[in-house]
Amino acid sequence: MKQSLHEAALAALMCADPAAKCTATACLAADWESGALICLPGGDDPAPVLEPGRPARPELIPPQQLPQRKVGSREGHAALLHAIAHIEFNAINLALDCVHRFRSMPAGFHADWVRVAAEEAYHFGLVKERLEALGHVYGDFPAHDGLWVMACRTAHDLLARMALVPRVLEARGLDATPPIMEKLRTIGDRASVGVLEIILRDEIGHVAIGDRWFRLLCAARGLEPERTYLQLIEDFEAPRPHPPLHREARLAAGFSEAELYALVRK
Repeated sequence: MKQSLHEAALAALMCADPAAKCTATACLAADWESGALICLPGGDDPAPVLEPGRPARPELIPPQQLPQRKVGSREGHAALLHAIAHIEFNAINLALDCVHRFRSMPAGFHADWVRVAAEEAYHFGLVKERLEALGHVYGDFPAHDGLWVMACRTAHDLLARMALVPRVLEARGLDATPPIMEKLRTIGDRASVGVLEIILRDEIGHVAIGDRWFRLLCAARGLEPERTYLQLIEDFEAPRPHPPLHREARLAAGFSEAELYALVRK
């Protein structure tokens, strides 16, 4: 008898060890592609997972308490890569949670988020290697839990999840990545710049997946997507992006010119 895709995603989601989580996620994707896992759309959505599997470290603290370090120092360099690794680790959990949590969605939805989870696990491994090259491991620096907090806040409504996680929080990464790459270039870390080029390329696709499902859900509910998006940002007090926006990346991910104007308008 074939195993449930959703239960396999839950098992990977609850892995606390990062290496085990990445392995389980890669196996999930391979098993899905081979047909070893079954997806039965139309089932009831289970209760949300409020605490995913994650290691005891890093210490999670409020964003405003994170120390500011200059990338020109060795510690600041490592802390920057650690922050990126933490985002990628959380992104694995976010994608796995979509597969586990929203079982009533069609198989195409789950196929999309299985792919995203596998790519995020790959990204985490790439950044982890760069961090280790500087003599550090994931967990050495404190981090914040903003991505997962928003996942919990939107667990009751997939439309809000697609709007506020991929199209708000993850889309902010599209804007932030080019300046980070430039900082790394100035200190000669070309290897990490190469890693971020891969991540940026793939993240455009991840935001585009969120955009597509957000718009489909809006259509199913008779909602105008761009007005709904701005209203959800207000309702959830989600952070607006800090200019300059990566216009080309956001347009490729599904944003319109009108949306980009509305996002930065005071």
